[in-house]
Amino acid sequence: CGRGQNHPQRSSALYRRRAAPDGPGGSRYAFLDTDARERERGITIFSKQARLRHEGRELVLLDTPGHVDFSAEMERTLPVLDCAVLVISGSDGVQSHTRTLWRLLERYHVPVVLFINKMDLPGTDKGARLSELRRTLSENCLDMAAPDWMEQAAAESEEALESYLSQGSIAPEALRALIRERKLFPCFFGAALRGDGVEELLSFLSRYAPSAPKKKDTGALVYKISRDPQGARITWLKVTGGQLRVKDTLSGRSAEGEPWEEKIHQLRLYSGDKFELTDTAEAGQVCALTGLNRTFAGEGIGSEADRRPVLEPVFTYTVTCPNTETHTALENLRRLQEEDPLLRVTYEEELREIRLRLMGPIQMEILSQLCRERFGMEVEFGEGKVLYKETIASPVEGVGHYEPLRHYAEVHLLLAPGERGSGLHFASQCSTDDLDLNWQRLILTHLGEKTHRGVLIGAPITDMTITLAAGRAHPKHTEGGDFRQATYRAVRQGLMSAESILLEPWYDLRLELPAENVGRAMTDIQRMGGDFDPPETVGDEVILTGTVPVAELGQYHREVIAYTRGRGRLSCSLRGYEPCRNTARVRMEYGYDPERDVENTPDSVFCSHGAGYVVKWDQVRDHMHLESCLRPASPEATPSRPMPGAASSFTGGAALDKELQKIFERTYGPAKERSFVPPPRPRTTEPRPKASPVPQGPEYLLVDGYNIIFAWEELRSVAEDHLDAARQMLTDILCNYRGLCQCEVILVFDAYRVPFHKEEILRIGNIYVVYTREAETADAYIEKTSHEIAKNHRVRVATSDGLEQLIVLGQGALRLSAEALHAEVFQAGEELQNYLRRLRSAGRSEAVAEALRRAEKEQ
Repeated sequence: CGRGQNHPQRSSALYRRRAAPDGPGGSRYAFLDTDARERERGITIFSKQARLRHEGRELVLLDTPGHVDFSAEMERTLPVLDCAVLVISGSDGVQSHTRTLWRLLERYHVPVVLFINKMDLPGTDKGARLSELRRTLSENCLDMAAPDWMEQAAAESEEALESYLSQGSIAPEALRALIRERKLFPCFFGAALRGDGVEELLSFLSRYAPSAPKKKDTGALVYKISRDPQGARITWLKVTGGQLRVKDTLSGRSAEGEPWEEKIHQLRLYSGDKFELTDTAEAGQVCALTGLNRTFAGEGIGSEADRRPVLEPVFTYTVTCPNTETHTALENLRRLQEEDPLLRVTYEEELREIRLRLMGPIQMEILSQLCRERFGMEVEFGEGKVLYKETIASPVEGVGHYEPLRHYAEVHLLLAPGERGSGLHFASQCSTDDLDLNWQRLILTHLGEKTHRGVLIGAPITDMTITLAAGRAHPKHTEGGDFRQATYRAVRQGLMSAESILLEPWYDLRLELPAENVGRAMTDIQRMGGDFDPPETVGDEVILTGTVPVAELGQYHREVIAYTRGRGRLSCSLRGYEPCRNTARVRMEYGYDPERDVENTPDSVFCSHGAGYVVKWDQVRDHMHLESCLRPASPEATPSRPMPGAASSFTGGAALDKELQKIFERTYGPAKERSFVPPPRPRTTEPRPKASPVPQGPEYLLVDGYNIIFAWEELRSVAEDHLDAARQMLTDILCNYRGLCQCEVILVFDAYRVPFHKEEILRIGNIYVVYTREAETADAYIEKTSHEIAKNHRVRVATSDGLEQLIVLGQGALRLSAEALHAEVFQAGEELQNYLRRLRSAGRSEAVAEALRRAEKEQ
């Protein structure tokens, strides 16, 4: 049961709040939100379990967080659900995070029942909300209170239609099948705080909620790790097949890839904070185990496979612990990482820094409280950095060889780029005749046990398929650790040989704001390098959806609150990773040297005369013992020994041409290059004019603020009463102008007579506003600035001062009179009006018409 909102919501959809004497008058909290931090904030932070019986059927409720900062806790629960109850606020509707939840439920093939909550609040409209659900989530969202719901559901399958036509109703089995196959999404409307609609929802779940099929072989899926008040480690899992008994011995591999075998001490069935012990857990049951110390969230036991999460943090933070030594702090943080694997606690040896990943500021606060309460450890966080990732552009072969004295292993891996967002996939196409199956499995384990770092900035690699193509072991000298070394070096050597791509995270954003602020919002998104869809009007508001790089968004939510005077709302959800727009700048900031990263070396170790020696990564192909696994398209063109760096793709024509050229040169000697000599052109006696260089980069417009204010009649009349208001009006006008004309605007006001004033440069909206220092006029500042900018950019200066116009013309800038700027600005305003008219003609609502009337009035 997950909540589809970005903001806190206190009550679970299936439980009324209970009173608790936690202060004057007592506070109210949900049955499952028992943690003090949850009660304090009114949000769910940790997933909880409750068992109840309704209409003869036992239901197990897993209540998960709805806040975006704790999305990882929610996602870990999804694979064990038979059916999800997605709670959506009736007043807020479908948010960005709701769409993220919906995509995750679709990915894990989880049937969904929707509960639209808070329908008792003023302004909620059931019909409008249902239309939104069908438009944004699925056309098969069905109001179960509608008289004709059964008739609509019957059209989704032949079995249901046949049942409806023959019996006048849909058989329970047919309805469960529709929900299980995600062909039908029942919707219930109500108010959980008052209990409205809750009984109807429970009755429907008791009768029609589908159950996942049970497997014959014993298996279980771990979805959570926690500790009880006594400190005992608890493994939460769902039994998917067979049964588990107390004292059974389970086996698996830890998150680091090490095999484990441990015995179950207790089987607990929890409901809230209380539990009862049981001797056996059957298939389909959710239970908690003690006695297992090596399990991790997402681990498959027995017949179940491991599950890798989709959601990941996009920010990494440095951590300092003033009252705790580094080694102890690392141990404590890694204990918390057991409960939340996405923290990814690491220690940077060179910088002597502890780093971890977080989803957002609230998770940061909760983590600080946990460290203080559990370990007495104070935690301070540094400034968050965007978490970049790396991938490759084309297939490449990576070779790793590890052969110090009495050790031997060689591994050949094929690294191929995958679809964006696909993550890492590992496979083997190596024959068991060449390498035993147990060694192959060990290599695949080593591939998955480590976060492999790229070679651009040392960021984690992603969107790649790594295939074991060949390998060799020695019958006497090979040990398990040898293949770990060879595998790591093969990955790294392949990355060094490949063309790497730096990826940065992007957000899907949704802006709800007044119509008069839509121009500013569109300009801001463009400034941040993002894209947006045409605005959509809903009532008195405009909804703007788009995408924007995470690195550029910063604290933009505060700006939204400021320029909309608290009426705007911004919500974001992670869209995924795309190629970075500023790779060179990011690489310079990180200053990462892949060859100096001794923990991730691309070099190999060979043996000669009884001693091992290191071979650099770019020379490994000259020493490797197996043939290259990347072959050109034509078998005849395959050389007996691959040359260094020659094979960079599976079959490409360019690689084949290079190999053919090498064969030719070995036979006949180096080929002589022929130069192409173009035919002579007829001479002309007319001298050609020398072209002046075209300035690169954006155009700049420098505006003398006070000159323009007193030159424009509408501003001059305002300035007579209030100069600050006139300055603000000119700033707003130029912000709108900047959004349409795509030039950098610098508005200059002189502070010539202000004692001790220092030069001040502000970024207001999408323009720069400059207040000069004491004893410096706006003219002097503009002359100096235009001289510097005109060296590389096209510059225009707007002023009513004729002498200043002549001076800036000599500096290489173009003149623009106050009247000409006035005409340009108001022409841009007309373009905005025309745009709004086109929206209205395309069927937009009255909100756009109102925005148009306001714009015409301002004009």
